Amino acid sequence: MSKPIFATLLILGILMLSGCWSSKEIEERSVFVGIAVDLAKETKAETRLEEQGGITAVQPLITATIQFVPLKSVSGPQQDEDNGMKKYLNVSETGDSVFEIIRQYSARRDRAVIGHHLKVFIISQALAEQIEVGKVLDFMLRDNDIRPSCFVFLSRSDADEALNSSQPDEIPSFSLRDMVRNKFRNNQIMNEVTFTNIDQYLYSRQSFILQNIAAYDGESEFAGAGIIKGSTGKWIGNLSQDEVGSISWIQGNSSGGLLKSKNDRNETIIYEIKTSKSKITPKVEGEHITFHVDISSEGRLTENWDREIDASSIVFLKEAEDIFEETLENMLQGLIQKLQNEFQVDVAGFGRRLSITHPKVWKKVKEDWDEVFSRSTVDFTVKLKITDYGSSKE
Repeated sequence: MSKPIFATLLILGILMLSGCWSSKEIEERSVFVGIAVDLAKETKAETRLEEQGGITAVQPLITATIQFVPLKSVSGPQQDEDNGMKKYLNVSETGDSVFEIIRQYSARRDRAVIGHHLKVFIISQALAEQIEVGKVLDFMLRDNDIRPSCFVFLSRSDADEALNSSQPDEIPSFSLRDMVRNKFRNNQIMNEVTFTNIDQYLYSRQSFILQNIAAYDGESEFAGAGIIKGSTGKWIGNLSQDEVGSISWIQGNSSGGLLKSKNDRNETIIYEIKTSKSKITPKVEGEHITFHVDISSEGRLTENWDREIDASSIVFLKEAEDIFEETLENMLQGLIQKLQNEFQVDVAGFGRRLSITHPKVWKKVKEDWDEVFSRSTVDFTVKLKITDYGSSKE
């Protein structure tokens, strides 16, 4: 290659790497990382601004709280450890459209807002009970700027409380996202539910659950799950933490966590889950559908409060296995009874398994699956094996 041609290509390469002519600097944008939506609760500031004509008067339906990450919190080390200042900013707006509310921020802030880094979307149960989840999420599912990997949660109290933290160095949206990763330690934490999952559930009118968040005074924790009814798209009730754990057992997702019970002397014993497997086998006889669930697990006896018992005894370990199996089976049967009789929904994946093994049957029943499931029979075979009892021995 001649020197003139090489020089020309080098200059063109440098020009192409110099930047995009239509780019906008990050300093000119406000990045939001979390959104919480509640039933309308207009703030004093909004009321005064509306009186002055600064806000378009609308029928208040929802209040959206957006969590912004100030630029200094992502631009490197800060002086004086921020002087205890929070690394995020929460701003609330009230209206009847999520998209309009987000755009309204442009009339109150000097920078345009962008949602490319949205991590969590939180809906209060009070809102989900009155307005279809699909309506609340419609804009988020349509917008090309919003990543479909954003996590969706329910809040048992006001959703905006979950976007507060008592720790000055913590950004709540990031913390909530990262808490899901602790599932390997606790099977009462659900697998993440994203915008992609929600879109599938809504399209198929399938009932599903969302992880509940309990929040108070800057502290948040996961607290069971809320049920969204497929036929209505609204919240209809809650499952406890143990019931969420039972769903994990049914789906074979209990790779961590524990199972607590009492022995014959009414002393606490705890089984730590190391591995678990599950197989759902549907059987169709005429109009009746039966499901048999085989669950197997290996784990360790991680706690034993009975000081009169030798935990290394083969007899004791077998008795403990029997106790744990009975405890788990009772939990599973309690869950099924609640799903079939109280809520009449399938949120544990039985319909999905039926669609794989009996596609023709599924095609007939999928429109009324929640009702059909409520009339189905579900039984369990549980086999737990204690492979380790620790090193404590008298």
